Amino acid sequence: MRMEEGVRRWVVDISKWDPQPPDFSFALSFLPSDHHSSVTRFVKLEDRKRALISRMLQYALVFDVLRIPLSEISIKRTPEGKPYVDYDKLGLGLPNFNFNVSHHGDYVAIASEPVCLVGLDIVSYDIPRGETITEFIHFFASYFSSLEWDNIVNAGTSYDVLIEFYRYWSLKEAYIKAIGSGLTEELHRVEFSHTCWTNITAKVDGTPMTEWRFFLFELGERHCVSSLQFWME
Repeated sequence: MRMEEGVRRWVVDISKWDPQPPDFSFALSFLPSDHHSSVTRFVKLEDRKRALISRMLQYALVFDVLRIPLSEISIKRTPEGKPYVDYDKLGLGLPNFNFNVSHHGDYVAIASEPVCLVGLDIVSYDIPRGETITEFIHFFASYFSSLEWDNIVNAGTSYDVLIEFYRYWSLKEAYIKAIGSGLTEELHRVEFSHTCWTNITAKVDGTPMTEWRFFLFELGERHCVSSLQFWME
C-alpha cells in the first residue's frame, strides 16, 4: 500500500439534509448499537445530524483506507477523547494510521494520515448572542499570546475581529486534537503566526514547531477548517 493511499480529506455539508424520523433512524441503524447513545443524547436535530454524520464518516474512512470489513471495525476513544481504530490484526501496511474528525455549523469533516500525526477543527463564524463580540472574545483572552491577541483585536471591524478570533481558535483546537491532550490548558502554550493566513507557522513554549505543517481553508463565507500535520519518525 502506498503512503498516499492513507491520506483522506472529506467534508460534508449537512445544511440541506432534513431527514424525517424514520430516515434518521434508518441511517443510525448502520452504526453499532453501542454508538447510538452518542448520537441520540442530543436534543436538537442539528446536533444529532452532526454527531451521526461524524461517526458514519469515521467508519466509511476506515473501511475505505484499511479495507477492514465493516462488521469488524471497532472505533474507540482515548481517555482524552481522540478516536482510534482498535484492530489487532497485522499486515494492514499503515502502522501509524490515525484520523481526526470535527463538526460545527453546517459542516462535518474528517482527515487521515498514514504516517503524520493529524489534527482537524472546523469553526462556524457564529455571532454571540446576549453579549457583544468584545465581551465574548475577552473570555478567551488568556489562551492567546500577546502577538495573537494584538492581531485579533486590531483585525478591523467587530466582525473582522470575530473571524480572526475564530481562525486562531480553530488552529489551536486542531493542535490539541492532534496531540490528543484534550486539555484547554495546552491552548496558551502554542502561538501561531501567519501572512494573510498563508505561510502559517507556530511555536510551542517559544520553540519553533519546524516539523509541523499548518493549513487553514475557508468553507463558504461562514466557516473555516484548520488542519495540521506532524511528521512521525
